[in-house]
Amino acid sequence: MSDFNRTDLIEISYLVAAICFIFGLKMLGNPTTARRGNQLAAVGMGVATIATLFTVGFKTTNIILILVAIAIGAAISWYAAKAVAMTAMPQMVAIFNGMGGATVALVSVAQFTGHGEFMPRGDVISVVLGTIIGSISFTGSIIAFLKLQELLSGRAIVYGGQQIVNAVLGIAIIVLAGILIVQLHTDTSNALLLVMFALALAIGALVVLPIGGADMPVVIAILNSLTGLAAAITGFELDNQALIVAGALVGASGSFLTLLMARAMNRSVTNVLFGAFGSSAAAGAGAAGAGEAKPIRETTADDVGILLAYAQKVIIVPGYGLAVAQAQHAVRELADTLKERGVDVKYAIHPVAGRMPGHMNVLLAEANVPYDDLFEMDDINNEFAQTDVALVIGANDVVNPAARNDTTSPIYGMPILNVDQARNVVVLKRSMRAGFAGIENDLFHEPQTSMLFGDAKDSLVKLKAAVDAA
Repeated sequence: MSDFNRTDLIEISYLVAAICFIFGLKMLGNPTTARRGNQLAAVGMGVATIATLFTVGFKTTNIILILVAIAIGAAISWYAAKAVAMTAMPQMVAIFNGMGGATVALVSVAQFTGHGEFMPRGDVISVVLGTIIGSISFTGSIIAFLKLQELLSGRAIVYGGQQIVNAVLGIAIIVLAGILIVQLHTDTSNALLLVMFALALAIGALVVLPIGGADMPVVIAILNSLTGLAAAITGFELDNQALIVAGALVGASGSFLTLLMARAMNRSVTNVLFGAFGSSAAAGAGAAGAGEAKPIRETTADDVGILLAYAQKVIIVPGYGLAVAQAQHAVRELADTLKERGVDVKYAIHPVAGRMPGHMNVLLAEANVPYDDLFEMDDINNEFAQTDVALVIGANDVVNPAARNDTTSPIYGMPILNVDQARNVVVLKRSMRAGFAGIENDLFHEPQTSMLFGDAKDSLVKLKAAVDAA
């Protein structure tokens, strides 16, 4: 096969891969086709990878090393994906996203340091941007992982002069990038690039440290977008069309998702990055703790079971507590039992419920909850006023009326589910512990609210038994 024909086939393969990426991403927008979309995108990535191995000039020894690396990476990722608990899915997403950023940064550094004395200015720009963005995405994702895994505090981590330090690092990175682009390749270029690489790693971590756990869904979306952007830039650097298309799709979809997440919290992206719940939330929590204790009404599974059994309409509001208890199958079984009794059962999904975008959708899809039963916040909020029972399972900040009523609250203005408008509200929680924002939830003290304490899975099993016995 001639070099011309080989190159032609590679380009056609990249086009096929790009089509798979585009249609796979579109299918991910609907839970009923998401699995097939993921598989289609994986096929596209396989086609692109195989085509790349046939690039003219690849040495046999390099191909062998690449295949060995692919085998090792595939084995690790397959095991991780199979073994990870649903509660740890956000952490896995953060790690995988961080690995993508690290790969882009390292490839950019390797391209520059191994290129010799001359590199076109356009390629230098790609190297510089790929190194900076990839490094920030890597260390930012690692900090997000540590916060989600609770190896670091989920609250904002701040120190004196933090903004000044970040500003100095940012200016230093910009200056080094300018020098590298202007002077191209000199004797000191490699050293300057490595210094810029190190500073970008540092600022990636320092920017995410002061962001509170309540903002993690937005942070993950931002970091995902950055990794896609860095990958697209590296595609220009490597003259790889498949990488350009894949990176552009990830970057664009991640940016759009970031805006949707921020809008769902009634906050700007800059406010998330530079003014997260952090300190204000802590202050609000402290103030709440210092005041007089508010009354709550505790209930039993038998009482709630009777309430559910004779209800006409029930809305289930899932939250992170559902994931922690691995109770998605139990809640589906309870819903099925209620439906058999003629109860209208729906699920209300808040855009930032859980710890990553779409967390609740993924969780419920694993339990084969019908997609038609899931309703987004804007589509179901008007129905709470006609609902007999709102069953809140582990959700906290996304149902807190303080977002509407308390102008001093750090979550004031954030759109919430109108759970407090239901005739009866039952909250399943382990304790009265605050949510990610670190503030007290006014819903728990409303006269129509009852608290059912305990593990969510155990409570749901008891509720099903109580409904069966009613």
